[in-house]
Amino acid sequence: MKSFARIRARLHELYHGRTPAAVRFQSAWLIFDVLLIGFFVVAPFLEHAGAYLAFDFAIAFVLAIDLAARAWSFGDFGAWLKRPIVWADLLVLISLIVPGYAANLGFLRIIRAYSLIHGKALWRVIGGGRWINTDISETIKAFANLVMFVFMMAALVHTAFAARVPQLASFMDSLYFTVTALTTTGFGDVVLPGFWGRGLSILIMIGGVSLFFRLVQVLMRPHKVQYPCPTCGLQRHEEDAVHCKACGTLLRIEHEND
Repeated sequence: MKSFARIRARLHELYHGRTPAAVRFQSAWLIFDVLLIGFFVVAPFLEHAGAYLAFDFAIAFVLAIDLAARAWSFGDFGAWLKRPIVWADLLVLISLIVPGYAANLGFLRIIRAYSLIHGKALWRVIGGGRWINTDISETIKAFANLVMFVFMMAALVHTAFAARVPQLASFMDSLYFTVTALTTTGFGDVVLPGFWGRGLSILIMIGGVSLFFRLVQVLMRPHKVQYPCPTCGLQRHEEDAVHCKACGTLLRIEHEND
């Protein structure tokens, strides 16, 4: 039992720690994630032959081991399941396990980008952890959310309507329709038929515009620093703030020239 406890503690340190060994381990997984997301992006343009399915199952095997190790190392399995990035990874795993029986789940694979961008490991590795909960990380997250939404909607459009809409001859056509719908350009050369087609088009327009304005909001808002107020917990303050604007508590925000 003690050996299992030591292994669990070691895994927890590798996945969540800040030691040099943990950072190297997390960096290796980040490289794997970036390559995996790149594969998911180009996958719709590839021919789905037997080798492709074998590669799918190999990725699923690796991700299943990773998820099992993360769950075991976390300690509290119930709390682990409540995390959104866990469900994102589970959806990706399902889409890889049953590609032949549920091909329409392929659009879920791009959600892997959500678990990468919103996971803490990325921000512990890049910038030496200095970018966690900063304007830089918020901007990257907002941009990634928009890109992920575009590719996921394009994949959903292609899997659901390519067989019924002759204009959607390739994934690029579906991506083109998604971008024109998101920007409300609406050239009219590609139209999704029926009730569900119109509903999906509305979803693309509303969701895409909302994420775009969120990105603009993050880019245009005044620069603030992350410093939790010890009294009220307000997270964001002006860089030169002396008192919390919500409760008036004296703050001690560190600066590089302090």
